[in-house]
Amino acid sequence: MTTIDQPLSGGGGLLGIFDRDHTIAKPGFNRWLVPPAALCIHLCIGMAYGFSVFWLPLSRAVGLTASKVCADMTLAQELITTTCDWRVASMGWMFTLFFVLLGVSAAIWGGWLERVGPRKAGFVAALCWSGGLMVGALGVYIHQLWLMWLGAGVLGGIGLGLGYISPVSTLIKWFPDHRGMATGFAIAGFGGGAMIGAPLANLLINYFKTPTSVGVWETFVTMGAIYFVFMTIGAFGYRVSPAGWRPDGWTPPVKANAMISQHNVHLKDAHKTPQFWLIWWVLCLNVSAGIGVIGMASPMLQEIFAGSLIGQVGVKFNALTGDQKVAIAGIAAGFAGLISLFNIGGRVFWASLSDYIGRKNTYYCFFLIGIGLYALAPWAAGIGSKALFVAAFCIILSMYGGGFATVPAYLADMFGTQFVGAIHGRLLTAWSTAGIIGPVVVNYIREFQLAAGVPRDQLYNTTMYILSGMLVIGLICNFLIKPVDKKWYMSADEVAKLQAASAKSAAAVKQGSFGIGKGGLDLKAVLFWAVVGIPLAWGVMKTLESAIKIF
Repeated sequence: MTTIDQPLSGGGGLLGIFDRDHTIAKPGFNRWLVPPAALCIHLCIGMAYGFSVFWLPLSRAVGLTASKVCADMTLAQELITTTCDWRVASMGWMFTLFFVLLGVSAAIWGGWLERVGPRKAGFVAALCWSGGLMVGALGVYIHQLWLMWLGAGVLGGIGLGLGYISPVSTLIKWFPDHRGMATGFAIAGFGGGAMIGAPLANLLINYFKTPTSVGVWETFVTMGAIYFVFMTIGAFGYRVSPAGWRPDGWTPPVKANAMISQHNVHLKDAHKTPQFWLIWWVLCLNVSAGIGVIGMASPMLQEIFAGSLIGQVGVKFNALTGDQKVAIAGIAAGFAGLISLFNIGGRVFWASLSDYIGRKNTYYCFFLIGIGLYALAPWAAGIGSKALFVAAFCIILSMYGGGFATVPAYLADMFGTQFVGAIHGRLLTAWSTAGIIGPVVVNYIREFQLAAGVPRDQLYNTTMYILSGMLVIGLICNFLIKPVDKKWYMSADEVAKLQAASAKSAAAVKQGSFGIGKGGLDLKAVLFWAVVGIPLAWGVMKTLESAIKIF
C-alpha cells in the first residue's frame, strides 16, 4: 500500500500543473470554489446509480421489439453471445463491478491521492470513467457483454473510486468548522448524478433509437464525452489548503466531545482498531440494504405497478403492449431520478444535521427509520399505494445517501483529519462488499421467485424483509462504537513532521488563515456554482415532471 509520509516530488513543464504543490491555495483564495469542483466530478460519476435505465433497452438489443431469449444459456455463453439478448440479472452485475472496483481502487490509491493531490486523481478519474463508457459502447455495439463489463464496469469502476474520494480529505480540511456539511458537499453529487443522468440517458436513447438499434451505444459515447469535459473542469478547480490552515476567527471547540477526537491515528494503525471495523460494517450493511434497490429501481416500479402507472389499473406487466412498456419505462426513469433527488438532498441534510446531533445518533436514525420503512414497502405495494411506496423509498434513499456523506466525518471524529482521505478509501471496501451483497440479494431472489411463478408485483416482498434484517445488524454495530483507545494516537511531533514534509517547509505547520478567509459567494464562486447548478436545476425539473406522472 502506498503511504503518504514521503516528500513530494516536484514536476515541471506541462505535467507540472497536476502536481500537488501547484494546487496549494494562495492568499485571497475562496474556499467556496472547492465544493462545486467536487460536484463537477461527482455529478458525472454518480450516473452509476442511474444505469438501471439501460437494462430493459439492452435486454432487447438483439430482438429490438422484444427480447430474444435463449432459455438454456449459461452466464459464460451470455458473455460472448451475439444472437441472444442479455438477461437483466446478468447486466445487474455491472453494479457489482462498479462498487467493488470503486472500493478496491479507493483503498489501493487512497494514499497515492493524499500524496499527489486531488487534481491529478480527479483527472485520472475523468479518463477512466469516460474511457470506460467508450469501451462499454463498443461492447454494446458488437454485443459482447464481457467487453461492456470490462469497459464501463472495470475501467469505469476505477474512475468511480478515484473520483469519489478525490475531494473528501480536501474539503474536510477546508471546512474544519463544518465537517459534516463539508463531507455532505463532497459526495452529494454522487447521489444526484442519476437525477441528471437518468432522464438525459432516456432522452438520448429515444433520440438515437432506430429500427436497427435501441440507441444505447450511441448514448454511452455522447455521455462519455460530456462527462469528460465536466470532470476535467472539476479536477482543475481543486485547491488544497496550506498545512495548518484555519478559517479566520475559528478555533477548535473548548468543550470536549468524547466522540470527536483531537488526535490523529496513523493510516497504518487505523485498520487495527475495532472502531474501523465497526464503522466498516455500519457502512456495509446500510449500503447493502440500499444499493440493490437502486440497481433495480426502474424495473421494480414497472413490475410492481405496471398498468396503473399509465392509468390502466389492474393491467399486469406481461399484459402491457410494447408502446405501453415504453411509456412506463419513461415514468420509471423519473422514479430513478426522484430517489436520486432524495439521495443528493439527504447527503447534505443528514451530514449537516450530524454536526449538531453527532454521527452516532445520525446513524441510529438511519437504521431505526430504515427498518420500519423496508418492512412497510411490501404492504404499500400490496394495497397499490404508489404514493406510500415512492415516499418510503425516497426517505430510505435520503438516509442511504446521508450515510455515505456522514461516514467521512465519522472517521475524522474517530481518527483525526491527517489521514482521513486514505482511511476513507480503505473503508470503502465495505462498499465493494455491499456491491456484491445488495445486487445478489435483490436480483437473484427476483429471478428465483420469477422462476417459481410468483407474480411480478410480488417479486420483491421477501427481499424487503431481508434488507430490513440487515439494518438491525447495522444498528447493533453502531451501538458498539466507542472512542479510539489512546494507545493509537500519534504524537504532536509526528503530525508536525508529516505536515512539514508535505509542504516542504516547517513554517507551514503554524496555525493561521494565511490570508485566506472564510470565503463567500463572490462573482467567481457564483459563476462556478452556476456550472453545476444549471444541470442540477434541469435534473430537478425533469425529475419532478416524471414524478408527477407516477401519481
